[in-house]
Amino acid sequence: MLLAATAAWSVRALEVQVLHSTGGLAADVVGLFRELAACQTLADGSYLVFDRAGHRVYRVAPSGSEATELVQIGPEAGNLLGPSAFALAGDRFFVADAPRRRARVQLFGLDGSLLSSFSLRGRAAPRITQGRLTLNGVSSLGWTGHSIVTSQPHTGGLMTEFTLGGRPYRTIGRLRPTGHEDDRDLHLALNSGIPLVDPTGGFYFVFHAGLPLFRKYDEDGRFLFERHIQGAELDATIRALPTAWPRLADESGRELPLVPPTVRAAAVDPAGNLWVSLWLPFTYVYDVEGDKIRTVQFRGAGTLSPDSLFFESQDRLLVTPGCYRFAV
Repeated sequence: MLLAATAAWSVRALEVQVLHSTGGLAADVVGLFRELAACQTLADGSYLVFDRAGHRVYRVAPSGSEATELVQIGPEAGNLLGPSAFALAGDRFFVADAPRRRARVQLFGLDGSLLSSFSLRGRAAPRITQGRLTLNGVSSLGWTGHSIVTSQPHTGGLMTEFTLGGRPYRTIGRLRPTGHEDDRDLHLALNSGIPLVDPTGGFYFVFHAGLPLFRKYDEDGRFLFERHIQGAELDATIRALPTAWPRLADESGRELPLVPPTVRAAAVDPAGNLWVSLWLPFTYVYDVEGDKIRTVQFRGAGTLSPDSLFFESQDRLLVTPGCYRFAV
């Protein structure tokens, strides 16, 4: 059995483009952070690091020799507690957290100063479970250049667009049918995902869990196409998709389904190609028509399963964990 599995892996590996790291943060700097969940670069070459488990954001000098804490742990405005998502927005950055189980989005300057903050309606219910991590409330953030886009399926749409003041002014995309519409929490978990702003125009939405697929919408929110995410690497995962999910009681005693993801991360490169990193250590790349054009595997100190992808340019990509740089 082991020999057969090894042979099958080797055959598939021949079809996968393996990319090796060309640089990034030094290992001793990475070791300062409890969970390096996002790593993005600024115009001056410095890094912004989102330490999700540490409830902090850091700025690291271009040399990688010095890390400065910008945002600290705490429930107060201007601090973070239970952070779940991070997004760079030009000379500012957003972080979503959930103090006292209330989803909150805060906007910071690059020096860590609080510029604005707003809370979302309702409680931050767990949606997706990633190993020891349960994502509450806002699991991802997108920046259009003037507004914030989040996954908020309880509003009735896949994506909700907010002003900087926190006013929701449109939803984009209908929820997909799941066959579990009578179980609201499960139906919403299977409709949570990653909203992505396409720099060439419009939006992508990549579903986190359940049958893996993504959708494309134009700038006005009109549906363009839907594509199933398929490949030899995913066949066993799709065959093993659950039909029943374990449930866990939250602090109020309400039982919620524990839904594992099939997708870990996604990003759009400057040319409008969609990169989707699976829970397995493979990343599929789709062109602007929704056709798969590459299967990629990232190697740093070992094989990586990306938690985040950030394009510094069309040719350079930062991947966490580890904040490794790749020529793509």
